[in-house]
Amino acid sequence: MKNLSWKLILIAAVILAAVIYVIPTLRPGIWPHKKINLGLDLQGGMHLVLEVQTDKAVENTVERLAQDMRDMLREERIRTLSFERLDNLKIAVKVPDEANIAKFDELLDKDFRELRIVDRTVKDNVLNIVLDLPEKEIEHIRQMAVAQALETIRNRIDQFGVSEPDIRIQGQQRILVQLPGVNNTERAKDLIGKTALLEFKLVDDTHDIQSALAGNVPPGEEILYEVREDKTTHRVQKTPLLVKKRAALTGAYLTDASVKIGSQYNDPYVSITFDKKGARLFERVTGENVKKRLAIVLDGTIYSAPVIQDRIAGGEASITGSFTADEARDLAIVLRAGALPAPVKILEERTVGPSLGTDSIRMGLLSMVVGGILVVLFMAVYYKISGLVADFALVLNILLIAAGLAAFGATLTMPGIAGIILTIGMAVDANVLIFERIREEMTLGKTPRAAVEAGYARATLTILDANVTTLIAALVLFQFGTGPIKGFAVTLSLGVVASMFTALVLTRSIFDYFLINRRVRTISI
Repeated sequence: MKNLSWKLILIAAVILAAVIYVIPTLRPGIWPHKKINLGLDLQGGMHLVLEVQTDKAVENTVERLAQDMRDMLREERIRTLSFERLDNLKIAVKVPDEANIAKFDELLDKDFRELRIVDRTVKDNVLNIVLDLPEKEIEHIRQMAVAQALETIRNRIDQFGVSEPDIRIQGQQRILVQLPGVNNTERAKDLIGKTALLEFKLVDDTHDIQSALAGNVPPGEEILYEVREDKTTHRVQKTPLLVKKRAALTGAYLTDASVKIGSQYNDPYVSITFDKKGARLFERVTGENVKKRLAIVLDGTIYSAPVIQDRIAGGEASITGSFTADEARDLAIVLRAGALPAPVKILEERTVGPSLGTDSIRMGLLSMVVGGILVVLFMAVYYKISGLVADFALVLNILLIAAGLAAFGATLTMPGIAGIILTIGMAVDANVLIFERIREEMTLGKTPRAAVEAGYARATLTILDANVTTLIAALVLFQFGTGPIKGFAVTLSLGVVASMFTALVLTRSIFDYFLINRRVRTISI
């Protein structure tokens, strides 16, 4: 009796917890719990296949090394006759006289050991050397670019607020992105695909911009455009500015970016904060260039180019422009998540409409309901009142699966619905084993109570063996599967655990209650 009481308390607690977790799905807003998330195949959304331009990541690495080498050659006062990039992947340098060559070799061995010497000749006391990156280093850069792009995109999407996105590497340099429930596809694509390379570049107001537009661009400078949109007429105005090619500061030192509202016109802008090193660099750059303009450049477009009025300490700055609230929020998201290591290209884009998702849900639920009704009728007809006990356990089994999906924040997909349908059959199968054992014991002349005890004792081990092996297979599917396969594995795992509970604990407690408490003398089975 004491053992039965504890079982009844446990069953009541499990049912209560299941109801608490399922209610938000049926009646949103009643309980402060998550509802069941629907996958892309059920509620619609976006399916994207992105390709990371890993060649650009390699070129950027070579460009950074070349710029570092130029700076160190200047600092060490090592004279060169020429310094150029070949095919964007090689660095060619000419160094005159023995003293310079010796200092250059020392610099190369000390600070640029990752570079490989492709060709080296000394003629007329002039060193001609060509450097590049080894294949192993290039492959490492490619792999890291894809991995970093994956994490950056995941961080952006997490801050965007998509529930249960599916983001994973596909092949060598592709990334699969599935965003359930996303309706604003253009905004999502812009958020995902924006490189978000933030740079602060000094504006050159001493040279004539018209001459530069005609082709006379001073060495070490480039033409970028400041884009502004008139909020009244919605006309876009592009103003060309001559800026230094080399950035005085980049977004690599950012620690935070947030949206704020301007006090004068109530326009949204993005406030950014640098780390300690970035704050020192920003203070030095602004202190050395008072009364000059500093362009804030994102992905090659100038957002603003304010005049530096004084040295700016504290490591804070702001990016202003003709932002809407969503544009400012998205810009803050991509800046917080960091820049992509290389541009990404959208290779495949599919939008699953809500009508398709609705049809999938209706047909999936219909198949589950029809299958469930047929099973319930069979059990009630074949096993009579005991069959109704199994039917009650089956209903509770489905409730527990739904509660598990909500509690763990899992995603329900079409294969997941298939897993629930499979679980219905497995749950009934366990009861069939038990009921057949009970029938055998009663045929031997045992009392109903003894028959129930013997039936459960003999069937329990078989049920545990079958369900544990199925659970192991489901966990393997979850570990190594992707997307819909994981959805199937989740519902199957929850179903196996729920069916063992309902078959071995719930139905046994019901039989014990009627046989012990109510002193029933016969079993309808």
